[in-house]
Amino acid sequence: MEIGGWEAQATVAGGLDELLRLGQVRTAFQPIVDLETGRLFGFEALSRGPEGSDLEQPDRLFAAARADDRLAALDSLCQVTALASAEAHAIQSPLTLFVNVEPDSACFGSLPHVGRGVRGIIELTERTLTSRLAELLPAVRSARERGWGIALDDIGADTRSLALMPLLRPDVIKLDLRLVQTQPTPEIAAIAGAVGAQAERTGATVLAEGIETEEQAQYARALGATLGQGYLFGRPTSVPKRTQSTEVPVPIHTTALPYTWRTPFELASSRCRIRHGTIGLLASISRELERQAVRNRRSSLLISSFPGVDRWMTQMNEVYADLARELAFAAVLAVGVPPEPFPGVKGVNIHEGDPVSGTWNVIVVSAHSASMVVAKERPRDGAAEQEFDFIVSYDRDLIVECAQALMLRIARLSRPRASDAMVLA
Repeated sequence: MEIGGWEAQATVAGGLDELLRLGQVRTAFQPIVDLETGRLFGFEALSRGPEGSDLEQPDRLFAAARADDRLAALDSLCQVTALASAEAHAIQSPLTLFVNVEPDSACFGSLPHVGRGVRGIIELTERTLTSRLAELLPAVRSARERGWGIALDDIGADTRSLALMPLLRPDVIKLDLRLVQTQPTPEIAAIAGAVGAQAERTGATVLAEGIETEEQAQYARALGATLGQGYLFGRPTSVPKRTQSTEVPVPIHTTALPYTWRTPFELASSRCRIRHGTIGLLASISRELERQAVRNRRSSLLISSFPGVDRWMTQMNEVYADLARELAFAAVLAVGVPPEPFPGVKGVNIHEGDPVSGTWNVIVVSAHSASMVVAKERPRDGAAEQEFDFIVSYDRDLIVECAQALMLRIARLSRPRASDAMVLA
């Protein structure tokens, strides 16, 4: 690096130190409106560095903090400043405050409680869904317990996020700005359909970003959005402009979905008919479910567990090596499995005493469908081929619950170093 580069880097680092020490983060508020009535729904709180400085723009500010391993400190300061600024400007119910959170920072696990009279929603980026899904689930649960709603940002920028929405059950789904700023395509129609299906199933609200014209606002409504954000309604300002507000806020699911350590077979056996079959039959059923996942490609996730890594490597290795290149998320739990048995496949080594270690599970969740086979080994009793009790299901709610049960194990058993508190105890 040239001397000038080092000097510039040192200047930015020094500016970051001073910013954090003096709390020099500013909050700008951009309005969010009801697309049908035009009434004010709430504001997104956007953090900025000192005006006129090298760190004024958020991309440079957060890049500097990440490079200097100060992301947690900056993110915490931004959250506190946003809440204080919102209180100073009397942004409270029925208005909703959207606050950005950097899930890469350790402070995501210690968000402040939402204050009385405040309707707060944290925004998670699509990038984080695809890179740290397992770790997100417990942290999102904790955020809900602190009174926060959940919004997923930039949905549609990467179709992989469509498969991951069911596990997080967002209160608000924010469509990526390119969906309203480009001409309709089959891909955009597919994204809108998947988002609409999720909203219909769970009651989530759809918000379109990047609206700059009346035509784009009309198009956003056609895509299923009921809320809008963009320069048409107002640019970010330090003093939020107050207009007549909506009286019907979106519902926020602050009660977290229960997480369980029960195995998928235990969850399903109380609701489904149990069948009996050989390992050969089970492998054939599993292959068919995996082919279903491939048909939906980047909008599918696959979570599996097998009773022993040797058996899995023999039965499924070629299949999973190909699957990982196609799917939004692929994970395998087994005794002795390496951290990445194939590129793109997350391996989770479970203990022999874990009840999951004696089960066979293949769970597929995609934007519009879900399927699974879950099984447990039967006593050998001299049989020539290993037999299983098994269940095949297409009940989406049950399948998502079973997927969450395995994701909880993935999060706990893949826990990062102690300094990263994203996964909560």
